[in-house]
Amino acid sequence: MSSTPSQSFKSHFLIAMPSMADPSFTGALTLICEHSEEGALGLVVNRPSTLLLSEIFQQMGITTNETLYTGGHSVYAGGPVSQERGFVLHSCESNWDNCMTICSGIQLTTSNDILSAMAENRGPKQSMVALGYAGWGAGQLEQEIADNTWLTCQADPSIIFETPHHLRLNAAAKTLGVDLSLMSDQVGHA
Repeated sequence: MSSTPSQSFKSHFLIAMPSMADPSFTGALTLICEHSEEGALGLVVNRPSTLLLSEIFQQMGITTNETLYTGGHSVYAGGPVSQERGFVLHSCESNWDNCMTICSGIQLTTSNDILSAMAENRGPKQSMVALGYAGWGAGQLEQEIADNTWLTCQADPSIIFETPHHLRLNAAAKTLGVDLSLMSDQVGHA
């Protein structure tokens, strides 16, 4: 993805409106990691799966300190596309292979070197591992936003890394002064 659309939503959260009909995104908070004229890529950041990070390490043959990951660090369901593909959202202390800065305080890495470092307690201070991603074709995200499917706001690393997953959607909405519980699930335009 090379060209940037007139309004890029990279480094923004997409806040699913109560009227969201797609079950893949109902109640979802999605971080847009890339956005160009060709489309967009994002990761849902508030849906832990039943898969644990220790299981990922085991499947990949990565040796880890057993006591480090006994607390049940969940792997997140990043979206409905390529659910076997892994992504690590993390704080910005180091650069890893295949690392991209999303915004101040958030990087995205898709290489195994970061997972090996995490297993050895040499990884980033803050991280979230996800499988799968959300994708939009050319103009699709812009149309969904125009159709009131999503609210958007600037991404905040503390919402991803410091806020419990079940509170992230409302925390993002509150940055806009919005209380989602007061919103109707009916779609319309005034």
